[in-house]
Amino acid sequence: MSDTPALPATSREWHLLSRPVGWPKDEDFALVEAEIRQPGTGEVLVRNKYLSVDPYMRGRMSDAKSYVAPFELGKVMQGGAVGEVVASGAEGIAVGDHVLHFGGWREYATFDAKQAVKVDPDAAPLSAYLGVLGMTGLTAYAGLLRVGAFKEGDAVFVSGAAGAVGSQVGQIAKLKGASRVIGSAGSDEKVKLLVEEYGFDAAFNYKNGPVWEQLKEAAPDGIDVYFDNVGGEHLEAAIGALNLRGRAVICGMISQYNATEPTPGPRNMVKILQNRLRVEGVLVGDHYDLQPQFVQDIGPWVASGELKYRETVVEGIENNLEAFLGVLRGDNTGKMIVKL
Repeated sequence: MSDTPALPATSREWHLLSRPVGWPKDEDFALVEAEIRQPGTGEVLVRNKYLSVDPYMRGRMSDAKSYVAPFELGKVMQGGAVGEVVASGAEGIAVGDHVLHFGGWREYATFDAKQAVKVDPDAAPLSAYLGVLGMTGLTAYAGLLRVGAFKEGDAVFVSGAAGAVGSQVGQIAKLKGASRVIGSAGSDEKVKLLVEEYGFDAAFNYKNGPVWEQLKEAAPDGIDVYFDNVGGEHLEAAIGALNLRGRAVICGMISQYNATEPTPGPRNMVKILQNRLRVEGVLVGDHYDLQPQFVQDIGPWVASGELKYRETVVEGIENNLEAFLGVLRGDNTGKMIVKL
């Protein structure tokens, strides 16, 4: 085992105390001190530098059956993180290496080295591996190109377009030859960002009027692909706007994550039949085989500045929960990151 520098005896970490009903409350969580465990054979100890908070984590706080196991009560939560290896019992990973892993929501994490992916801090900022070059980016890439079967000349509508995934979907579509890219966001400032910085052809603030009305004005000839991060009114409007054999990619439904009653579905689902639409969900775990192609495609665009990204950075582990709630509120522009 490598020599270990002097480390604190304990690490702060977030535990889920009770399963939230509706909007998560402070009393559902606790920031606790936990003993730092030295790594055994095949393990690494990592000091986290950046943590990811994402909308899907709200689902893991519930014990309803889903595509990912719920967080355990009274135990540390998990999430994407990038950190520096400070002790190693594993071959191939040395002290000083930087790794991407899922031991987030804590300052230090000890885990099986097979769960760590080495990243190069010289190739890109470490935080980028949680967003534009990480799971977020791959979700956008796989969702648009594989699930959405995007092809050159398609018109694309993205909801939640100023978020980490949505902003990349729109830009990838433009770089791949979309005829028109439309985005929706929750503030006039974000709408301006979409058009002026990310290169969307049109964008609108969904709070300024009915979504279907604003979408019709922005896409008078309809759309071919809808990338859904919101659900609800947006999904209904998109179904109405999709052209013959259009595709709807369902990535998230943030508008209903905190609902306490069943939410109504779109009232125009007959359009799916009439226009032979395809509606399919995207989970990034189904598409890890695209990772090498994704990095090959996206890496040069990020390096050249052709693909732009934003991060909203919150400082301190003590603010991890507030950063997460900020994602649910839509406070972030681009990827929400917690810096330790």
